[in-house]
Amino acid sequence: MKEYTPAELVDRGSVKWTTFPGTLGAFIAEADFGTAPCVHDALEELTAKELFTYAPQAMHAEARQATAEFHARRYGWGISPNDIDFAPDVLSALLATLDLFSPAQAPVVLLTPAYMPFFVAPATRGRAVREVPLIRTADAWEIDFEALDAALEPGAVFLHCNPHNPVGKVYTRHEHERIAELIEKNDARVFSDEIHAPLIFDGAQHTPYATVTEAAGRHTITATSCSKAFNIPGLKCAQVLFTNPEDRDVYRDQARFVSGAAANPGLVATTAAYRDGDEWLAQFINYLDGNRTLMAELVEKHLPKASYLVPQGTYIAWLDLRAYDIGEDAAAFLREHAKVALTNGQECGRVGAGCVRVNMATTAPILTEIVERVAQACQPR
Repeated sequence: MKEYTPAELVDRGSVKWTTFPGTLGAFIAEADFGTAPCVHDALEELTAKELFTYAPQAMHAEARQATAEFHARRYGWGISPNDIDFAPDVLSALLATLDLFSPAQAPVVLLTPAYMPFFVAPATRGRAVREVPLIRTADAWEIDFEALDAALEPGAVFLHCNPHNPVGKVYTRHEHERIAELIEKNDARVFSDEIHAPLIFDGAQHTPYATVTEAAGRHTITATSCSKAFNIPGLKCAQVLFTNPEDRDVYRDQARFVSGAAANPGLVATTAAYRDGDEWLAQFINYLDGNRTLMAELVEKHLPKASYLVPQGTYIAWLDLRAYDIGEDAAAFLREHAKVALTNGQECGRVGAGCVRVNMATTAPILTEIVERVAQACQPR
């Protein structure tokens, strides 16, 4: 991975490095390493052909096939290309799911801390959000199944982040089976966001939720994308994977303006990344693996009172700074006093007061400086 300096990253002009001028950016989930060469090649070919028209059917077909191949190769999921459709991004797929597959006033249920837009997007559809805090043990994040059962009701949509952003938990097959039992018991549905699925570290294994039981397949809509693993969120192409033929048919009939909004650059980039990006992805995961370990070392050295559990997947770190008494909005404090831009933990749910979400997909020197700045700002004044 090429190691850019902060000045070079600012000059590139990404959201992470221009939203809060004068800070080190580590909030929004975009990486600082560019993307795979095969993606560049695909975009150059698209430009050479000037294929900026409406996406031809062959382009969709290739992306469907590549998505199926990738899921079979990495997860053993033999999904048919015919059961794959598109959206510009995972959140668009979520909103379509709420509109089409759940009663208008049914709540959504989240395990928290949760991905920030999972609170905001349902509100645009008038949906209440029910928070079910994960249980933090000495070495893991556990599900409170009793609380999850109590939060569910007929028609509710459980928004499942698998792997879990922002804590980096990779759910086991057994955990998924128990979730599926509760979903069936309460006649609810599942939207499984598996956008971080390719970013799993040794010792964990991604299990697509919809594959664990026949019932899980019936009640689930899965959405994913290359946007995190290959760092291409701006190309606008998510994949929606159906394990219930009736859901697939409804989506194709009633969400055609969602599926049709996937952009040509995203479609060709997705095909290239899924087919030819394995080598680059392995290098990216290896670098992230080093960063998650480095983060643990830095926290132990510089922030001994903080709580950080090494993630099993994703490039997101959850840092609990409550012991330093810097306020409930720790991110605002650190932007002012450390000149570091992190995500306010409160945006991830009520359990996030005094915590921050840290994007570790940056160079080791920058990650080191981020933690050192945070530590200096947390010292008694």
